[in-house]
Amino acid sequence: QVQLVESGGGLVQPGGSLRLSCAASGSISGIAVMSWYRRVPGNQRELVAVITTAGLTNYADSVKGRFTISRDNAKNTVYLQMNSLKPEDTAVYYCYTYKLGTAYWGQGTQVTVSS
Repeated sequence: QVQLVESGGGLVQPGGSLRLSCAASGSISGIAVMSWYRRVPGNQRELVAVITTAGLTNYADSVKGRFTISRDNAKNTVYLQMNSLKPEDTAVYYCYTYKLGTAYWGQGTQVTVSS
């Protein structure tokens, strides 16, 4: 079993920044890829960013140049630095990983961008 716990969400004004954290625990050896997704009520979850153990990254077009995903393997933690936030970034953000064919999700953290 893998447990994922997100933190760092909140209310921010347009143009502001937030940093989300996702702490992984449990049977985490062998996990190669970790991701951030987000979901707006009524919509499906959208992939935001992905990072591999080696540090390779990929981003949704809507966040490229504004968001940065990183990981600290020693702390088993993944981060999502979000800059130049827009109202359309408002969503619940989820940490995600998989191992041996099983998907694991965090509980989600709310990000609200509003003036």
